[in-house]
Amino acid sequence: MIRQDHGLRSYGILRRRVTFARASLFAFLLLSGVSWGYILVATDSGVADLVSTKTWSNAGRFVGHLIGRDSPSQAAYLQLDRWVETGKLAYQTLLMSVLAIGLAGMAVLLTFLPGARNVSSGELGGRPSRPWQVLYYVLRMTFILTRAVPELVWAMIIVFFLSPGILPGAVALALHNYGVVGKLSAEVVENLEPGPARALKAAGASNVQMLLYGILPQAMPHFLTYLLYRWEVVIRTTVVVGFVSAGGLGREFRLSLSFFHYTDLTLIILWYLVLVIAVDLVSAGLRRLVLED
Repeated sequence: MIRQDHGLRSYGILRRRVTFARASLFAFLLLSGVSWGYILVATDSGVADLVSTKTWSNAGRFVGHLIGRDSPSQAAYLQLDRWVETGKLAYQTLLMSVLAIGLAGMAVLLTFLPGARNVSSGELGGRPSRPWQVLYYVLRMTFILTRAVPELVWAMIIVFFLSPGILPGAVALALHNYGVVGKLSAEVVENLEPGPARALKAAGASNVQMLLYGILPQAMPHFLTYLLYRWEVVIRTTVVVGFVSAGGLGREFRLSLSFFHYTDLTLIILWYLVLVIAVDLVSAGLRRLVLED
């Protein structure tokens, strides 16, 4: 009898341990292992190239070109005048990122409140109306469309009717990031505590006053934080839009790569590192100020 009770307890513990979630996890890991094994072994995946001598020899040769080991002239990153020339392009790249995030921020600031469901439906104490609800769906679809199209595609479209330069690149980056920041900011409003807004409405405040004094102050720190985060992403994406003649270091990177000016590529990469590190530090400092306030 004691053995039977012990067996029943062991069986119950085993059933509790083998839950549906754990069984699903084990099945997922098993299927993933089988799938990757089939891809790596039974198909021409090219994994063997990663460990081949030829691949690493080509990589070493390319790195040698980047540092100018076999170059007949002095490497570009060792010439002061080349640093000055590409520094002007780096300045244009920085301007492109600032203009892009500025355009996106202004557009989001004007639209993320009506793009929140609880604002358009009157859940925060406002008066629901049909036009506000229609505007909500229009803005939500706009957020989806603009962020669904990559920056490079936007740049390829915009460059057809805007002359090459930093403006088409900035507009392309702004369009994509408008959808990203707009969606995130609208969702922040949807998760806000409705008490302050409803209290203002009960005290006789108008809908505009309720938005300005009850909702916007709560949402602004999150909005600015998201905007600064996206600025860090934008400065890294400028090289992509620059490939379609949108100006800045990206365009010079494509030209240098086309003409096999490898040491110029190294110089451009160094400038990008400087820009990325500088923007990250400035963005982190500004976010810290926003969160402290």
